Amino acid sequence: MNIVVCIKQVPDTKGGVKFNPDGTLDRAAMLAIMNPDDKAGLEAALRIKDETGAKVTVVTMGLPKADDMLREALAMGADEAVLITDRRLGGADTWATSSTIAAGLRNIDYDLIITGRQAIDGDTAQVGPQIAEHLGLPVISYAENIKVEGDSVVVQRQYEDRYHEIKAKMPCLITALSELNEPRYMTPGGIFDAFDKEVTVWGRDDLKDLDDANIGLAGSPTKIAKASDKVRKGAGEKVALDPKESVEYIVGKLKEKHVI
Repeated sequence: MNIVVCIKQVPDTKGGVKFNPDGTLDRAAMLAIMNPDDKAGLEAALRIKDETGAKVTVVTMGLPKADDMLREALAMGADEAVLITDRRLGGADTWATSSTIAAGLRNIDYDLIITGRQAIDGDTAQVGPQIAEHLGLPVISYAENIKVEGDSVVVQRQYEDRYHEIKAKMPCLITALSELNEPRYMTPGGIFDAFDKEVTVWGRDDLKDLDDANIGLAGSPTKIAKASDKVRKGAGEKVALDPKESVEYIVGKLKEKHVI
């Protein structure tokens, strides 16, 4: 059984967010981590590997520095890693990203593809289902539990205050929630092994069946009108009153806003 897990390197917002002049994220200038939902998806794949002996391949599209994240995945237990990187792919929105990753996945044998539900830098939850659409696969989103039964997967899909139980034959694609599990830590031996392994690197020319009109910033139908790292609030209304007048003033404002 071959499982492919799509992971993404996202900005660590604790270190601050920076933007390029065109409004896209300046990823090269920011600290980065593995996207939490993707990490849960990786852990789900590794648990299936533990149970069935499946092969796990991690795939990402990003800057060359995403090699660090891929080696983290290898240190956790993934078998192979693929980095799709090329300047021509930069600035991609969800459509261009999913088109590119789907083209890369056509180069890999898979029975099951797992992605995160969404990335914390975009929160669109679009790339996973779009990949499935490009590849003509059934998709089960918002997975909070995954089991393999023969040539099928049984997934508990989160739905408001309950869940759907859905069974699908493989190949298929699942999008995972961060609540799916608690990802394992890297082991010292795993870290040593990870840096002995070779990460496969593909550029634009390694991706077949991919139209140049659907890649990078130029192939992205979503355009950023404005970007900001902080929403600035106004100073508000300032008054200088004694305590009794202050209470009356505040109560008056609450009544005015229909709070009380």
